[in-house]
Amino acid sequence: MPDSPRAERRTQRSLSPIWIVPLVAVLIGVWMIYDNLSKLGPSITLIMDNAEGIEAGKTLIKTRNVEVGRVERVSLSDDLAHAEITARMSPQAEAMLNSDTRFWVVKPRIGREGISGLGTVLSGAYIQLLPGGGDQPQRTFTVLEQPPVASPDAPGLRITLVSQVGNAITTGDPVTYQGYTVGRVEDSRFDPKKREMRHQLYIQSPYEVLVTSTTRFWTTAGVDVRLDSQGFRVNVASLESLIGGGVTFGVPDNAAMGRPAKPGASYVLFPDEDSAYEGSYDQYLEYVLLVDDTVRGLSPGAPVEYRGVRIGTVVSVPWNFTAPQPDSLSRFAIPVLIRIEPQRFDEEQQEIDTDQWYQRLERMFHNGLRASLKAGNLLTGALFVDLNFHKDVVPFQRMTFVERPVFPTTSGSFAQIEQKVSNLLDKLNNLDVEPLLDTLNDTLATTRQTMEKVNGIAASVDALLADPATGQLPANANATLRQLRDTLQGFAPDSQGYDELTQTLSRLEKLMRELQPVVRTLNDQPNALIFDKKLTEDPQPRAPR
Repeated sequence: MPDSPRAERRTQRSLSPIWIVPLVAVLIGVWMIYDNLSKLGPSITLIMDNAEGIEAGKTLIKTRNVEVGRVERVSLSDDLAHAEITARMSPQAEAMLNSDTRFWVVKPRIGREGISGLGTVLSGAYIQLLPGGGDQPQRTFTVLEQPPVASPDAPGLRITLVSQVGNAITTGDPVTYQGYTVGRVEDSRFDPKKREMRHQLYIQSPYEVLVTSTTRFWTTAGVDVRLDSQGFRVNVASLESLIGGGVTFGVPDNAAMGRPAKPGASYVLFPDEDSAYEGSYDQYLEYVLLVDDTVRGLSPGAPVEYRGVRIGTVVSVPWNFTAPQPDSLSRFAIPVLIRIEPQRFDEEQQEIDTDQWYQRLERMFHNGLRASLKAGNLLTGALFVDLNFHKDVVPFQRMTFVERPVFPTTSGSFAQIEQKVSNLLDKLNNLDVEPLLDTLNDTLATTRQTMEKVNGIAASVDALLADPATGQLPANANATLRQLRDTLQGFAPDSQGYDELTQTLSRLEKLMRELQPVVRTLNDQPNALIFDKKLTEDPQPRAPR
């Protein structure tokens, strides 16, 4: 019994109220820590090649100009290959962080579209966040070097262009249709295995309907100057393309619009518009020309024409030059590979019966269809292949060269001119020129004698002109003319001679009037000057007896 009060006092000391205050403080601290932690957003890691302009505790992360995070730490990676940036995001930004989210640094930039990011000159650079629409959360991102053209979930169409190395197309270049910008190049990468460039294009809505299965893409240079067999041409693109180039597209003339393009579709990027439209003729007939003439000036891409209408294209010059040639032809002929493109006659025809076309051309070969090289531009010497019917040609014989049918050929215009000149020289060499030379010598001798006589006459004329009397002839002639002028002046209307002459003519006229009766009398009676004139009565009419 006596121990129970002590036990009660010990129990009362262990439950002393003084311990309540620290306990409440601990609980409040735990609650504050929990509250702070619950309000903190996720931590993300950004990978950059260069952390220029990024400062820990100062650089902000924004989207639509609203702060959604801040950079906490800037460090190098373990392998020193890049910079790693640790940033704390706000809770509201957690839903934005997924596989499609994009980050890039906003700073002053000078590009084809102008100057951007001038506001960061005073405030400093910041990191821009473009929310993505992906389903997979992500906490590590690679910061883009350039701002993206559009968000991954932006309405529109994304396609891929494949081109050979050398096309100057970079990220951000414009994609135009008939001069109007309808999209941008999002990415350009080189595939070393396939040795080709792959460009990703974004066509913004609603212009994606312009891209179909028959659409052709080509690069646009600032100024395109050409001097070929077709003549001299200059094409000038837009000012933006003039500075940095770009991509344009279209559908070949008279071609069907085709089916709408699917996302991710792949197209070939051609170097120019002509090549793009030529690439639409994907069904063709291949022939080999075995040319005996020179092929200088004939280049791949040159036209194959029939009476001025293009029906094909030269593919390769020369082609398999070392391959054995048919025994019936010259073994030193230059092989040229060409394509006959029937789609040029009917572009709406989807399928071409190549066997039928081979048979049709073979019938034309038997009728004299031949190929020859002609000059398309005298200034550059560019040649093209001309197809036409000829008479008096070697009969056609079917033959092949490296498993390709041989298109029969004939000499070109220059070769024909050369042959004619050669024939003319042969005829001149065969002429008997000795009689002609003898006749020419006689003619020259006669001409020499004639010239000697002409020289004698010229000497006589010179002597006559040198005579002093000849020199006085002009003075005598002038004196005679003066006397004649004085004489003529004496008969002027106001002169005395003129009045005397007038009076003389008047008297003569009067005399002539007075002589008229005498003349009539003499006409009636010629002897009136000797005998007197007898008066006779007028005859009286009488009746016959």
